[in-house]
Amino acid sequence: MNLDPTADVLPAARQALHERARSFRIAARMLTPQDADDAAITYALCREADDLVDEAPSPEVAAVAIADLRAELHGRRPPRPLVVAFYHMALRRKLPIQAAWDLVDTIAADAGPVRIVDDAALLRYAYGVAGTVGLLMGTLLGARGERATACAVDLGIGMQLSNIVRDVGEDARLDRVYLPASRLRAAGVRSEDVANGTGDPAAIAAVCRDLVAMSDRYYASARDGLRFLPPRGRIAVAIAASLYQAIGHAVVRRGVEALDQRTVLSRFSLGVACVRGLLTLARPTVWGGLRRRDPALHPFVLGPPEPGRPCPTA
Repeated sequence: MNLDPTADVLPAARQALHERARSFRIAARMLTPQDADDAAITYALCREADDLVDEAPSPEVAAVAIADLRAELHGRRPPRPLVVAFYHMALRRKLPIQAAWDLVDTIAADAGPVRIVDDAALLRYAYGVAGTVGLLMGTLLGARGERATACAVDLGIGMQLSNIVRDVGEDARLDRVYLPASRLRAAGVRSEDVANGTGDPAAIAAVCRDLVAMSDRYYASARDGLRFLPPRGRIAVAIAASLYQAIGHAVVRRGVEALDQRTVLSRFSLGVACVRGLLTLARPTVWGGLRRRDPALHPFVLGPPEPGRPCPTA
């Protein structure tokens, strides 16, 4: 009898990481086998939540499917094997379970049309779908303490901003517009123009460029947090951060062309990004002193803690 519930889901989790997360796959090679497997299970749960919404035949089906997963995570219905495996691993590694709940709660909003009002709403969303993943992965790799977890959240936010500018066209076809309406309006474009494909491409590309500049602040904070990780974790995170940041910068270079076709890094660009990631390990902040953290990064995202629900980075 197999008493380890992770054993049955690991093959599929490893395959999902290998086939659907190229940047994470490259970074995961730097981890110990145990950390890589636990990261694969964490990724598989996040991927499951995404797929329940993205691959559903209708918003109604998506809403029911993600509600079922939320109920399983909260113990209100029998859990699927992946949920059992995730909880088994999360308890063993002392992961912040609240982050997984926040992730699924935020993804549930993607089941219908999406419009983002302003930067604050954008960053709250980015925290919910990706800062939470940074928190889970950072804790898994050994990040402990307020500053360490804050930097892990910042990495997730930076990555999500890169994803948003990369996927503008694909998201619009799903009636999802993550570019803030306030920024679009300042550029002379409405969210509906992006959704129906009638917006000025140059103006939309300019908004994407500004969001990439915003993401760079979060990547910089994330790199300051490398010092809190063990050596192999530092290497993996440094590479992952560099790969995702390179995607955002590639979108900026392509300009309007990036709106219609997803930007994918070439093998050469992947290699360059990996080298840049490794070079960040030579920075003094990785091994010694720490710069003063920008106080605007997190209060802008999370706001005050809700009653009875402590801020995950405080």
